[in-house]
Amino acid sequence: MIVMVTGLPGSGKSYFAEHLAEKLDATYINSDRVRFALGASDKYTYQDKLRVYKEMLTEAAHILEENKVVLVDATFYHHTMREMFVRLAQGYHVPIKLIEIIADEDVIRERLKKPRRYSEADYVVYETVRNDYETITMPHLILESTNYNLESMLQTALNYIKHGGEGCA
Repeated sequence: MIVMVTGLPGSGKSYFAEHLAEKLDATYINSDRVRFALGASDKYTYQDKLRVYKEMLTEAAHILEENKVVLVDATFYHHTMREMFVRLAQGYHVPIKLIEIIADEDVIRERLKKPRRYSEADYVVYETVRNDYETITMPHLILESTNYNLESMLQTALNYIKHGGEGCA
């Protein structure tokens, strides 16, 4: 199975995704960490992003070959990046679940003021990605992140993954 966690910078997607991966005993792939490992920090052109997503795709394929669950955490702001993973799931005949994390803009602004180990995203990056973020058309779960609801988000996500489309957009 592939679980994709998407959302804007500062939405809380990586914090959530890392905890969800633990609950699922899934291998966790994070775009910021891959970008850092590739030496591509501060490189955010479409081609730079595509390079990161292709590396994530390669890593995910290796995990699927071992019949393991993979959780991929990235903005997935463009349909082509989402479609790469949909095709991968189809090729391996495994289910794919997409979870979108949203948050109030004031919460995002406060979160982005704090340094994070792998992400350089600040509010300007948030605004750029927000303006480029394409509406997700495939079925998915939308969860709103606050600073106090991680456990309920995880429970809702686990129910969605286990039981399917309940609560989907």
